[in-house]
Amino acid sequence: MLKFLAASVAGAATVLAFSPFGLFPLGILGPGVLLALWLDASPRNAFFTGLFYGVGLFGLGVSWVYVSLHVHGHMPVPLAVVTVLLFVLILSVYPAVVGLVQAFVTGSVVLRACLIMPAVWTLFEWVRGWLFTGFPWLSLGYGQIDSPLSNIAQWLGALGVSWASVTTAGLLVALVFVTGYLRRLFLIGAICLLWGIGWLAGQWSWVSPLGSSIRVAIVQGNVALDKKWEPSNKQAILQEYLQLSESERNKHLIVWPEAALPFYLDQLPNEFWDQVIQHPADFVIGTLERRAENGTVHSYNSVLAVSEKHGLYRKQHLVPFGEFLPLPFMFNWIIDYLQIPMSDFSAWQVPQSAIEVAGTKVGISICYEDAFLEEVRRTLPEAALLINVSEDSWFGDSFAPHQRLDMARMRSLENGRPMVRAANTGVSAVIDHEGNIVARTPQFIRVVLRGDVQPMQGVTPFVRYGSWPVVIACGIILLICIVLGLVRRSR
Repeated sequence: MLKFLAASVAGAATVLAFSPFGLFPLGILGPGVLLALWLDASPRNAFFTGLFYGVGLFGLGVSWVYVSLHVHGHMPVPLAVVTVLLFVLILSVYPAVVGLVQAFVTGSVVLRACLIMPAVWTLFEWVRGWLFTGFPWLSLGYGQIDSPLSNIAQWLGALGVSWASVTTAGLLVALVFVTGYLRRLFLIGAICLLWGIGWLAGQWSWVSPLGSSIRVAIVQGNVALDKKWEPSNKQAILQEYLQLSESERNKHLIVWPEAALPFYLDQLPNEFWDQVIQHPADFVIGTLERRAENGTVHSYNSVLAVSEKHGLYRKQHLVPFGEFLPLPFMFNWIIDYLQIPMSDFSAWQVPQSAIEVAGTKVGISICYEDAFLEEVRRTLPEAALLINVSEDSWFGDSFAPHQRLDMARMRSLENGRPMVRAANTGVSAVIDHEGNIVARTPQFIRVVLRGDVQPMQGVTPFVRYGSWPVVIACGIILLICIVLGLVRRSR
């Protein structure tokens, strides 16, 4: 039980590596404690040690789910608590299975801590990013966004940064447990080499400027969720956004957040179209859309681009239970407790290319989509700029908006493209192509954020190959270690 308690504390400490704390060494030391606990654990104990680590990590790190369910979804407190606990337990199964799998692969301390455990961990992080629609939150790579290891992202993506993080943790564990001067010197050299590679990776640029910089204005409306969907507030919200945008006539591009206006696209009044079309700037606006298809009306969470040629982007990766109900025959009862507006969207199934605004091709994502590294790169290398529109008020004053900002920064770094991020209640930000925050807003205030972004061209290795080099390498490492273990047992 002391080991399980230590694993839970290590999991909770790992959360401090992510925003808003940013203590990135804990993103290595926390997992390092877990790897050390796994070294002499049986498969059963390794499973439960990983489970308790997951409870600490996700119990603290995704505690914001309670805010979404209870505060904004109006789910009763007992049911919201039980739902969050079940969600945390499901997520905790991932590190638990990592512990179970690595326990069956035999080898020396160095082999297990530095190769086997990092390979299994990285593979299951990859699986967590797509299984059951995926939930890549708190992947270790995001905790290193401000460390030298983050530079690996433009080569291998966030998954590669996760691999480097847990490999560093394994090297430190091996350094503690091995004996002999030469062995320890070798491990210290390996750590220095890995972090040196991380630093060197940032000295190489795969992209270059394309054209002139773009003057951008981000309108952060700060409209409370409980007011946005009241019919009596529609006109006032529209007027607020139009007034805040009217003074930005020297900008090239104005961006409004996800579902900024509580209208369907076909309901937008003439005064909206008159002012937006006559404005000298181009607009990117989060909106709602409905379409009749085969006798059924489908709703889409969309983005309207207003320029010389109007464009539409429709969200493809929806939030389970927030924007659609998976397995409705099992989960219809949840709807009886949730009061979530606009929670029955359809996912757009057709591939979408970059949209041109302000004379630049842009890749657009809506809220949750920028957590998925493979999806953002779909419009690359065509897109020279990334735009994400979000509604982070669902998370209240929790960790989630800050964690999401780090995900956006990682997407910029991976793809070598700047990003404009517009969130209704913040954090809105302008991010450069290296993942640095150029300008950002405070939360929960109505404000216009102004900044310049430089469109970029070129192809990073991650854009070219995605996460597959990391997945294949970890698979090969694990396979070789398994074969070597079988050979040793047969002798």
